[in-house]
Amino acid sequence: MPKSAVKSQNAPRAIGPYSQAIVSGNLVFCSGQIGLDPATGKLVSGGVAAQTKQAIDNLSAVLEAAGVGLDNVVKTTVFMVDMDDYARINDVYDKAFKVFADFYNQPFPARSAVTVRALPLGALVEIEAIAIRS
Repeated sequence: MPKSAVKSQNAPRAIGPYSQAIVSGNLVFCSGQIGLDPATGKLVSGGVAAQTKQAIDNLSAVLEAAGVGLDNVVKTTVFMVDMDDYARINDVYDKAFKVFADFYNQPFPARSAVTVRALPLGALVEIEAIAIRS
């Protein structure tokens, strides 16, 4: 099955040898997004909540470039460096995905959440996603 890369100018450039996302068939596989401001290439200030919001905004921009949105996400993985941040991450995540869950009467995406020793550029959180194109 052929695959194609997705590239969005509204999300940070990849900081390594990977694509922002890959489309294969009706699936979109988004690489992990951290809280980088696409304009500056720097992590946003304000701690884990601000980084989570920016990571979701970046993820949304990549999804949009693939022709889908957060409402098409079926699975996410959240990586965090401190499990004590879990509740703050959930607050931001809930607000971002609840809009679609309520509006479209859809369930939240399936999700895994894990702690890691470190993330690129000193980020506190990273979120990756898989979405379906209709």
